[in-house]
Amino acid sequence: MPYVTPEQIERAKQMDLLTYLQYYEPHELVHFSGNVYTTRTHDSLKISNGKWCWWSRSIGGRSALDYLIKVRGMTLPEAVLQIDGRAAIMPPVPSKVQEPTNQRNLLLPEKNKNNNCVVAYLFGRGIHRTLIEYSIRTGRLYESREHHNAVFVGFNRQGVPKYATFRGTTGKRFLGEAEGSDKHFSFSIPARQESRKLHLFESAMDLLSYGTLELLSSRDWRKENYLSLAGIYKPKKIIEQSTPPAALVQYLKDFPQIKEIALHLDNDTAGRLAAKTLQTLLPPTYAISDEPPNRGKDMNDYLINILKKRHEQER
Repeated sequence: MPYVTPEQIERAKQMDLLTYLQYYEPHELVHFSGNVYTTRTHDSLKISNGKWCWWSRSIGGRSALDYLIKVRGMTLPEAVLQIDGRAAIMPPVPSKVQEPTNQRNLLLPEKNKNNNCVVAYLFGRGIHRTLIEYSIRTGRLYESREHHNAVFVGFNRQGVPKYATFRGTTGKRFLGEAEGSDKHFSFSIPARQESRKLHLFESAMDLLSYGTLELLSSRDWRKENYLSLAGIYKPKKIIEQSTPPAALVQYLKDFPQIKEIALHLDNDTAGRLAAKTLQTLLPPTYAISDEPPNRGKDMNDYLINILKKRHEQER
């Protein structure tokens, strides 16, 4: 068994996997999308933001040392010498691709002088006034001046707007995204206090519908975290080759206390496939429950159905 010093081990721990592959095994590195990379040998192993995760095996880490031990099967001394020996021959240049290099500015539409159309539209879809007022007050929702669309805004951990999706408030169906939107930061509502549970939805409308149902059931609708995805999640035909939605990956990175995930995706074919895929891809460290709406296509359909029955009973 080769011997390595504590100093060699510490040096090896400092090298991230992306840097290691870029400089010492570039043939093994494959660009996936944006700032996400994979490997030629294992296409379900994804590297981004200084971390790596082998989704099909539910293992991951930060350093190249973790990778060589967990994926390549090397012993600690072998992995340390693999890194330290190569670095001694060819010292790496610090990687410049840990963060996205094509950052775009988010172009939000101008705000209208009031939110009357948006409020009326959301009322018509059954959303409770409490959730509408909270969303407007926190800057997560407003009405655009030109087209009077509902604009749902997503923020990063620093409170900077990074994403926005539109929904028409007239009879004509309209959906869209603001130019420069970053899908890592979609519309979300945090728990009032730190919570281990995350509720996942396809759209902002479904998120607000679920919150309304919680409030109508006399439960604290902000007891747990809510996150909507930036559009319908479409996994690959081979599930193991898929990557979880960028918004979910980012949220779990930003809120590492999350240990439970409730999937409230649609009842259609796409929603059921997405739920199955996420249950397969996410590491077993998360307790995942599949909780689609009891009736209707999505959570808003279910809310409207519940409100209709209540109205009929009150007659």
